Amino acid sequence: MFEFANHLYNWIWSDWLVALCLGTGLYFSLRSRFVQLRLIKEMFRLMFQKNTDSAGVSSFQALSMTLAQRVGTGNIAGVATAICFGGPGALFWMWVMAFLGAASAFIESTLGQIYKEKINGEYTGGPAFYIEKGGKSKFFAWTFALITLAAAGFLCPGIQSSSIAVAAEHAFGLDKTVSAAIICSLLCFVLFGGLKRIATFTTIVVPFMAQAYIVVALITVFYNLDKLPDTVALIFSSAFGFDSAFGGIVGSAVVWGVKRGIYSNEAGQGTGPHASSAAAVSH
Repeated sequence: MFEFANHLYNWIWSDWLVALCLGTGLYFSLRSRFVQLRLIKEMFRLMFQKNTDSAGVSSFQALSMTLAQRVGTGNIAGVATAICFGGPGALFWMWVMAFLGAASAFIESTLGQIYKEKINGEYTGGPAFYIEKGGKSKFFAWTFALITLAAAGFLCPGIQSSSIAVAAEHAFGLDKTVSAAIICSLLCFVLFGGLKRIATFTTIVVPFMAQAYIVVALITVFYNLDKLPDTVALIFSSAFGFDSAFGGIVGSAVVWGVKRGIYSNEAGQGTGPHASSAAAVSH
């Protein structure tokens, strides 16, 4: 089973998919005239717009739900993995993927808004909806839905919960079984409360989580400020093969940077638009 999964992983994450991820992000950036930069001011204006439609959540709640799934293990363990296998230059390509991926994320979220539906009094949408209604393909819509259900319901949570359990065990000596029970209890409490409870919970937790992440990152940089110029120089030199120590793994830097970049921000994966589709917006 492990060999099959490894073979499937290598087949999917071949060079063509890496090129497709970068190319798609670049294409959407050019066609939207770099919307990720051009509409920053408008983004902040709409972020705190009041929600007057009970069928949906506010823009800020949708943002919180999206960040809750985008910011996590991929931003910590994913970065370490990229550096381990791709060298320091992988960080540069993660930055590139984050910038270009922002345009992909904008497009998929916009499609989610366009093709969302009101089901049981709540807005619902996502790739399965716009693949079927916009792409006119029920087969691919169902295929995507089933694969995403398996991945988001069984595979991805295991990575997150395992990271939490291992961290709790090393930091506090907490047994992994106890960690699993706590995580499951909290998860069930939030999920079984429906969309509104998920939105409320993430609105409370995510701002604190994001601020804590940024503060810890800034403290780490501050305490290593003397090493910052050399670190940045090493990242750029190894990203393009200028550094002799990493010149032979430039390809690995690109591949692992894009891989971990996608895992870190989920742009183009199709998991982000679900939260965006639930938002009741005026635009």
